[in-house]
Amino acid sequence: MEVANEVAMDDKAKRMRDLLSSFYSPDPNNNNNNSNNVSSRFATLDTINTTSFDADQYMNLLVQKSNLEGLLQRHVEMAAEIKNLDTDLQMLVYENYNKFVSATDTIKRMKNNIVGMETNMEQLLEKIMSVQSKSDGVNTSLFEKREHIEKLHRTRNLLRKVQFIYDLPARLAKCIKSEAYADAVKYYTGAMPIFKAYGDSSFQDCKRASEEAIAVITTNLQGKLFSDSESIQARAEAVMLLKQLNFPVDNLKAQLFEKLEQFLVDLHLESKEIPHTSADQGNLRESATSAAHEASIREFAEAVRAYRVIFHDSEQQLSRLAQNLPKMHFEATQQHIKTQLASCDLVAMLRIIWTDVLLMDEVLPEAGLRDFTMEAADVAVKQYIASRFSHLLLDISGAVVKVGNQMEGVEEENCLQATLEASKKAVLQGSMDVLLDFRQLLDENLELLSKLRDLVVDWVQEGFQDFFKKLNDHFLLLSGKKYPSGQDLSFREGIQGDKILPALVLVLAQLSVFVEQNAIPRITEDIASFFSGGGSRGYENGPAFVPAEICRTFRAAGEKFLQHYINMRTQKISVVLNKRFTTPNWVKHKEPREVHMFVDLLLQEVDSIVKEVESILPEGVNRKHRRTDSSGSTTSSRSNPLRDDRMVQSNTQKARSQLLESHLAKLFKQKMEIFTKVEHTQESVITTIAKLCLKSLQEFARLQTFNRSGFQQIQLDIHFLKTTLKDTADDEAAVDFLLDEVIVAAAERCLDPIPLEPSILDRLTQAKLAKTREQGPTS
Repeated sequence: MEVANEVAMDDKAKRMRDLLSSFYSPDPNNNNNNSNNVSSRFATLDTINTTSFDADQYMNLLVQKSNLEGLLQRHVEMAAEIKNLDTDLQMLVYENYNKFVSATDTIKRMKNNIVGMETNMEQLLEKIMSVQSKSDGVNTSLFEKREHIEKLHRTRNLLRKVQFIYDLPARLAKCIKSEAYADAVKYYTGAMPIFKAYGDSSFQDCKRASEEAIAVITTNLQGKLFSDSESIQARAEAVMLLKQLNFPVDNLKAQLFEKLEQFLVDLHLESKEIPHTSADQGNLRESATSAAHEASIREFAEAVRAYRVIFHDSEQQLSRLAQNLPKMHFEATQQHIKTQLASCDLVAMLRIIWTDVLLMDEVLPEAGLRDFTMEAADVAVKQYIASRFSHLLLDISGAVVKVGNQMEGVEEENCLQATLEASKKAVLQGSMDVLLDFRQLLDENLELLSKLRDLVVDWVQEGFQDFFKKLNDHFLLLSGKKYPSGQDLSFREGIQGDKILPALVLVLAQLSVFVEQNAIPRITEDIASFFSGGGSRGYENGPAFVPAEICRTFRAAGEKFLQHYINMRTQKISVVLNKRFTTPNWVKHKEPREVHMFVDLLLQEVDSIVKEVESILPEGVNRKHRRTDSSGSTTSSRSNPLRDDRMVQSNTQKARSQLLESHLAKLFKQKMEIFTKVEHTQESVITTIAKLCLKSLQEFARLQTFNRSGFQQIQLDIHFLKTTLKDTADDEAAVDFLLDEVIVAAAERCLDPIPLEPSILDRLTQAKLAKTREQGPTS
């Protein structure tokens, strides 16, 4: 019994494996072949899942490769797998059983429903045959009457047509009288087949009268087409009616297109007359004008639509015409941009253009007006930005040149200060106004401008970079440091002749400092706040706006202008000094009686320089440069052994006075820093000019030969200058040093260098000072 039970269990397990294998394997033959090939080649533990599974071989292999613990684990796993397979097989059987039961019930219901259907179908067929026979009887009995009725109906229709033909001339006359040309054309075209068949025989008179009426209608339609009082739609309807009458419309097509072109020209002229006002009354007038313009555009769009319907092959011609609408708009916009147009006015123009384009794009999308308008707007906005920078440059130039021209002959000390303040305001406030205009372009909720935002940001940054470059070039032009080119001639027209005022150069120097220290940081802050982004120019090209580069440019320009101002003032004073030393015969000079008048001229020039500098430049550190504080590397031009020997020889031969010896002693023992870097302060500029003038005075003294009186005259003039210049220059030690150098140079070139007594010098100096005080109030 146990053996029988084991055999039964083996058969059951085999059937289950075969069942699962047949369910999951679509081609059992292939699987059997593959399994046999695998078993024949090698045996592994994975062969348990194949149809050629050998239990004895599997157990031998499992005992060889596993220990007792592994065998127990494998036993537990296989028991679980067997249980799962039994459960799956049971569910499979249950599911298929339910399907079979459901199919059986369906077949039973179908058999029950079909029972009796054949009898019903036979009864239906008998009834249909009965109806057909009765219908054939009715048709046979009514056939003759039907034929008679159809004949009478045809006769009635023919009589109606004949009556219509006879009444056609009268109908056409009524239509002409009421201007119902569409009905007249419909009537005539309906009668055309009859006229073609019987117009030369039976209906000859009717045909001739109708043709005469149609000729009148054709003439009226042509007159309506060319009448300016008629609307575009009415003229288009007239063309359509003429086309139905087979009238040649090619010439009419060209003439109607000319009407559209003229309508577009008139529309353009109306748009150019749109007022741009900010008052309430002006706004009402502008709104009314905009409404009228929109109505005109809609009328033009409808005319284009009608033209396109009438002439189906006119898309290209109409596309070119439609592109002329934004083109003419932008031409007018560019003309306004050449004047100083506000950004709100530009936005209003762009909004009108975009509205017109959207209306026309609905009628004629093939024209590509959106892309065309975007390209034109790209050019117009870029031109506007460039124009605003050009006008800003002109405003700054006008502020500098206009006030600069007023300075000539004006004695008020605040004139230069007004010039500088006006120029600063033109630079900073003008730049802020320009940025505000550009911000309005970005803030407007207009699709046309929204698509150009990145480009506008780049153009603004590039514009400021280029603007400050041009501003620097223009400053160089105004200062005379650069010769004007063809495009710069307009800027020089504001300057009187070719004369460059030194004060104007000084204003430019301080204005350059203002641009570097105040304008550029403020503009950079606004650009970073409102014009960041962009990037359409590409990162490989670097940033469009580089404030550090601009600051370096204007810093160098300010130093250049300041040095140029010093050179101009020094050169003018050098002319006075040169005339002083070259005019008299110093060898035959008379004994000095008073300070020479050239000293007054020199002091007048110095005084004018001081007023200019104090009006424009700020004050620096108020520190007098004493000789005991000086520690420069430049030594006296006389501190060398050759000069020492020459001066000793001169003292022994000419018996110099004690005063001259004390001067020379100070020059020999002391080092002095004469020329230092010029700063943008009053003290630095005035001191530098004084040093350069005294250095020139020294050089002119070296070139002359003096007798005793000439040398004493130089000594007297220099002594007076010491008294008057001590409060002018900040570096008093250097000024005293250079004045002493002039006396030493004159002594070396003197045939008998015997100086005046100190008492005489003081008496003559006091006399000159008293005379100057007396002349002061009267002057």
